[in-house]
Amino acid sequence: MAKAAVKRRRDGGEGTTNGRKKIKLSSSSSSSSSLSWCSTGRQQERGGGRVAVLNGGGDCDFFDALPDDLLVSILCKLSSTATCPSDFINALITCKRLNGLGLHSMVLSKASQKMLAVKANNWSDSAHRFLKLCADSGNVEACYTLGMIRFYCLQNRGSGASLMAKAAISSHAPALYSLSVIQFNGSGGSKTDKDLRAGVALCARAAFLGHIDALRELGHCLQDGYGVKQNVSEGRRFLVQANARELAAVLSTSPSASALTSSNWLTWNPLSHHRHSPGSGGCPLLSDFGCNVPAPEAHPASRFLTEWFAARGGSPGPGLRLCSHSGCGRPETRRHEFRRCSVCGAVNYCSRACQALDWKMRHKAECAPVERWLDEDGENEGNGNGNGNDNGDGVVNGGGNQVYDNDDDVVMAES
Repeated sequence: MAKAAVKRRRDGGEGTTNGRKKIKLSSSSSSSSSLSWCSTGRQQERGGGRVAVLNGGGDCDFFDALPDDLLVSILCKLSSTATCPSDFINALITCKRLNGLGLHSMVLSKASQKMLAVKANNWSDSAHRFLKLCADSGNVEACYTLGMIRFYCLQNRGSGASLMAKAAISSHAPALYSLSVIQFNGSGGSKTDKDLRAGVALCARAAFLGHIDALRELGHCLQDGYGVKQNVSEGRRFLVQANARELAAVLSTSPSASALTSSNWLTWNPLSHHRHSPGSGGCPLLSDFGCNVPAPEAHPASRFLTEWFAARGGSPGPGLRLCSHSGCGRPETRRHEFRRCSVCGAVNYCSRACQALDWKMRHKAECAPVERWLDEDGENEGNGNGNGNDNGDGVVNGGGNQVYDNDDDVVMAES
């Protein structure tokens, strides 16, 4: 009888098979156990970064299940690598959640220079607010870009200079250089508001950070004794360094070394800069290198200024002029603020760096000496003797070895 009972337990016992428990799962119990967190309704838990969002149909929304921290990290990567504003804007308009997280201060603080490249014809209050949000988030590129727009385009001098100063405090080289140009010219004020020493100090800081235009400007200041004690050899060293950095920048961004070695602009020819034509697509470096490089890409803020005033007839106001260098875009803030070419008087420049670049790219082929030229009021502005020549950095010299004093309307001649 005992043996029969044991046999019944082995063979007929429900829920056991060969000493193992039988596990019976119905389709309903399996579904409820494996997808218990996907039941009907909508559950959210965002406090600790964990999110579980459930659809009414029982299917999981895996995007809404992603933590906020992960999405913010992805959006930071997107904003820092975006090549144009639309790359980022398209993500913001995808859904309400991305729109909210995309305006997170951490995301905006990482925005790249190209992502903030607003075009002048697309300027609006919303674009202004977006740049302001980025600037308030600590983005130095936004501070500089919005500062330039406010200072030169919207004529809000105080706010614009303050934003550029905020970027300069963070060692933003273009902001430091722009502030130095403002100090050299006394922009936004009168002629007596010029501060040459402050301009040289700001320019030196930007040059220390590797800004090419600042290196050129500082080199010319040292050669001419403009705002600093004259030191021709040291100034020349800065000019050579500026051109070396210009060449290095092209080499670092070129697609392949083989293309560089086979291209014409890298072929040594000590007389190549004398045969350069404006339409050749490049500008010659000084004869120390004897080669051509593509024209440097303008900063988005400079492109905005150029487009802004081009849409307004190319004039910033009655009697005011734009810098003749196509990659600059700066306007005068008062009459005769910029310097004219002392040879032809047909072009105006906000700085010696712009003069050097425009001379190499365009003006060298157009400049023609004249005995005397007058402005609109008949005032003689030029004191160059028409003896222009091409020196190492490609800047027209209108007066031999003389050094001009602090004159609004005469280009400082290079020693």
